[in-house]
Amino acid sequence: MVHSRQGRKARPGLIHPQKVLRGAQQLVIYRGILADPIMRALLELLDSVGSKRGRGRKRLNRIAESYARFFSRLAAKAEAGCEVRVGTPLQNHLLDLILGDENTFSTKAQSCGLVEFGKSLLRQVGLDLRRLHAFYLLDSEQLLAAMQAADSSGLWLNWDQLGASTPMVRGPSSSGNIKGQFHESADWELLLPALANHYLQVGCGMFGQYRAFHWKRSSSGGLIEPIQRPDPIRLDELVGCEDQKDWLVRNTSHFLAGYPANNVFVYGDRGTGKSSAIKALLHHFSNSPLRMIEISRDDLGDLPEVMKQVAPRRERFLLFVDDLSFEEGETQYKTLKAVLEGSLEARPKNVLIYASSNRRHLIKEFFSDRNESQSDEVRRQDTLQEKVSLADRFGIQLAFVAPDQNEYLAIVRSMVQQRNLSLPEEELKRQALQWVQLHNARSGRTARQFVDYLAAELGGNNQP
Repeated sequence: MVHSRQGRKARPGLIHPQKVLRGAQQLVIYRGILADPIMRALLELLDSVGSKRGRGRKRLNRIAESYARFFSRLAAKAEAGCEVRVGTPLQNHLLDLILGDENTFSTKAQSCGLVEFGKSLLRQVGLDLRRLHAFYLLDSEQLLAAMQAADSSGLWLNWDQLGASTPMVRGPSSSGNIKGQFHESADWELLLPALANHYLQVGCGMFGQYRAFHWKRSSSGGLIEPIQRPDPIRLDELVGCEDQKDWLVRNTSHFLAGYPANNVFVYGDRGTGKSSAIKALLHHFSNSPLRMIEISRDDLGDLPEVMKQVAPRRERFLLFVDDLSFEEGETQYKTLKAVLEGSLEARPKNVLIYASSNRRHLIKEFFSDRNESQSDEVRRQDTLQEKVSLADRFGIQLAFVAPDQNEYLAIVRSMVQQRNLSLPEEELKRQALQWVQLHNARSGRTARQFVDYLAAELGGNNQP
């Protein structure tokens, strides 16, 4: 059950701001929540209002600055998009932090639920939940009154009405039920089993909140960053590659079930849906532990580090390398070859590599490579075999070919139907073929570009 922003039924009484601040400072297992920018700004506000440090204008400036930081950060979060919300914007944000926090309790609970825990740890989690509950019950009007008493000349606006709420659920599964339980409960410590079960079903940390990621290289190494809005493409939107989609789905199903599965290499003509078919797997397996991390071709040397970071996780990861190919002299392919097959260290069981390319042979070759008379290398054939063997290390190789005219028109009709566009069959055919002649060769991408143009010409609000 999901509740509106206005509900305050669970409040047994007002909680003094200084008591909330003291409780936050005593957090142990969920202490990482305090590092969140919104929570950090709120703690500064509570401290500046209740503290006796500083006098006169100096104290008033502290209150104004901490209020500005808190309000602006909460507003940025609340106004960023519409979502199902429980309680006020601040309450909803606190629940999101609890459900997403990666700590000793949540990390273990996502693997085993509420078993094999030490009693001391469970007791501490219960105490943390009670202290967080006090934070949840913090009354904005009471805090505003304290601010007004400190500075009667200030204009302090309530933050409970920030943002909008619509019936849309984000994330790998709905968290509305568990959030609703927290909202209604008068004793959060009693919800410890329900919270552990949530971690078991959904996971914790960013991998529990998001499903798509990319690897970002930095001067200090690299990190996995979530993608807020992954590509919405779905498999049923891709027409004319049914066998290829079937192979992808079957192999990924085996992977998710814990059976042996293969790394996959898809190649073929440009615009034929190679990358889209891989990305669409996230939506096809939306209620599963499948996660996808996109890695740039230039960062393939970081593959061992990426696998090291995700190996302990409960989720299953597809490492996606798009537009894979190598120029003469590039050596990143050697790391990929070792990861696929050949390294002394075994690839984690929860990791597969899915790659796409326009080229069947990933490393560029020249006719001179085959002519030993033009090379001083003694074992030239060995080098040639090394170049052509990379693709062979993928257990499954799928070819995507450009559609013929009938297949191209079938793709167009399918997209037109999905967009609810209306155009006589003969006119649709004429315009679709004319588009191919004036623009690109026949492909799924060309069909989508034509249908985008057609939707705009027909003047509708048709969205893909």
